[in-house]
Amino acid sequence: MTNLGFTHVKDVSPNLEEVQLRGWVYRIRKMKGKIFVVLRDSTGIMQCVGSVDKLSEEAWLDLNNSAIENTISVKGIPKEDNRAVNNIELHLDDYNILHRGEIFPTAKDQSKEFWLDYRHLWLRTTRATHIMKVKASVLRASREWFFENDFHETTPPIISTGAVEGGSTLFNFKYFEHDACLSQSAQLYLEALIFGLEKVYAITPSFRAEKMRTRRHINEFWHIEGEEAFVDFYENMKIQEELVSYIIHHVLDNNKYELKELKRDTSILEEIKTPFKKITYEEAINLLIEDGFTLTINDDLKTEEERHLSNKFGEPFFIELSPSHHKPFYTKEYEKDPKWVLSADLVAPEGYGEMITGGQREDILDVLVKRIKAEGFEPENYGWYLDLRRYGSAPHSGFGLGAERLTWWICGLEDIQDTCAFPRTRNRVYP
Repeated sequence: MTNLGFTHVKDVSPNLEEVQLRGWVYRIRKMKGKIFVVLRDSTGIMQCVGSVDKLSEEAWLDLNNSAIENTISVKGIPKEDNRAVNNIELHLDDYNILHRGEIFPTAKDQSKEFWLDYRHLWLRTTRATHIMKVKASVLRASREWFFENDFHETTPPIISTGAVEGGSTLFNFKYFEHDACLSQSAQLYLEALIFGLEKVYAITPSFRAEKMRTRRHINEFWHIEGEEAFVDFYENMKIQEELVSYIIHHVLDNNKYELKELKRDTSILEEIKTPFKKITYEEAINLLIEDGFTLTINDDLKTEEERHLSNKFGEPFFIELSPSHHKPFYTKEYEKDPKWVLSADLVAPEGYGEMITGGQREDILDVLVKRIKAEGFEPENYGWYLDLRRYGSAPHSGFGLGAERLTWWICGLEDIQDTCAFPRTRNRVYP
């Protein structure tokens, strides 16, 4: 598609005779007879310099009246200059304000809460642009991996009628005359799809009504979920590690600039290779006890305990064979000891914690009904799901990967909210 003669910042080089750029005023500095404007577009920033003796009277007036975030177009000759951003400075022949706008409000406040209130404007910052580009690469790479491995993309519903991850974190609402909820996971629907397609995935929003206030929790996130027939617990972990490794190396290859600008130390990411380390839940508990934590095998790992383990290893690792009472009803019981289930969490290093939960699904009808009742749910509310075991079931496994959590770790960010264009948390639904 034609760009009407305009060039992006990333494509400007000193050997070009003249270029036209368009974007927004990122910074401006005025001197006697000269004005320096840093132009921002979707690909980067570039310093432009205009002189009163070189520009027309109209162009000089526009340049002199410019302010932060005015929309502009410029024309000029790129010159090599080691003092400038990217070592290139654009010497202006023409300058136009396309939209002047009001005074940008960032001068009032730079706090985190301010930027959350003005999220629609935060998205213009170079930091936000870098993060969103990495997140886009995470989503693109996941689709590429699924495509290259013969998975079919599917579109499960967001409106559902039952819990997948526990009733206490459901967002319930009235759907006409029916009781309904927002999807916690597409998993149950993906399970239905494997009996025709065998290998399926979906990238959909998921919702959890968790009241936690931590740097790793949000209430709406994008879920990368895969499910495959005739795959057992251990084969499923292999699929997960191959997917994550592929995504990470795709980002390293395609987002070097963004990671550099985010000041991300990529040394751990560069060393990622499969297979990933594996420890059992029991081994994880023992490691924590050795390091001074007070807990038992029946305790669920809290955030600080998971973070400690995450910091202990310099690579991603699985915590496998979880206690059955910690995991949802659909996880398959370990045949050697039913107090454990064939479920695993993939944990990122550097304190970032769990990225994926996955495992083998319970395919025995009677056991599944028993587990549903044990969690306080009514089996009749899962009639269609039980039919998947009643009529021609098969061993199968799957997983759910949080796109925001993976992006959060890859970028080395402090707060997962920075991975969301418009984060949804317990206290925030605006803008």
